[in-house]
Amino acid sequence: MRVVLFDIDGTLLSSSRAGKAALDLAMMDLHGIADSMAGISLAGRTDRSIVRDLTRAHPVGEGRQVEDAILEGYLSHLPAQLRHKQEQGMASLLPGIVPILDALANTPGVAVGLLTGNIRRGAAVKLGHFGIGDRFDFGGFGDHHFDRDEVAREAWSEVTNRFGPDLPPGNVLVIGDTPLDVQCARAIGAKVLAVATGIHTQDQLSACGPDFCMANLGDHPRVLEACLGA
Repeated sequence: MRVVLFDIDGTLLSSSRAGKAALDLAMMDLHGIADSMAGISLAGRTDRSIVRDLTRAHPVGEGRQVEDAILEGYLSHLPAQLRHKQEQGMASLLPGIVPILDALANTPGVAVGLLTGNIRRGAAVKLGHFGIGDRFDFGGFGDHHFDRDEVAREAWSEVTNRFGPDLPPGNVLVIGDTPLDVQCARAIGAKVLAVATGIHTQDQLSACGPDFCMANLGDHPRVLEACLGA
């Protein structure tokens, strides 16, 4: 058994910061604060940690109840922001995604899941918008975790629950576009394919020591070799 865990933003798709715009609108709705996301780091982080930073950067209160209200506001604005970015030609699936998902679905002994900082409902909105929501039915998400490594451990728990505790961690491949994807894969003993379709260059990602590093996922034979442990 081989398991492939995909990151979402910058790996499967580019939303052109639709999520950032949705959070800005949520903060305006709830707290009357404009441009609230200025200076907040996004790449490779969990939604929960991003929202915690928002509550610390602005006088809105802190704690789970405040964070959850912001996340609900975010979810209410996310579909329209995705449509808007796509209509502007700024949001899309990234190169090679549908063919590689098709190839993995047709390869015996391979399971495909997610390892993402998105909250579960946000991930469903993004993937559903681009027509690939039915390709993933397990994984680790950013609903509760501030640390990406904890998301990876949640995903690993899902993997062992589904496929048994004897599955070697090295049979899992994490595919992501940031140094934090490389780091969290190592936290669970997984292999990692770093792909330079986000904000980090291939040289920057190579310096993090992934098992594989590619410009994009368009070279399907090479991607499949990585997924199958070749």
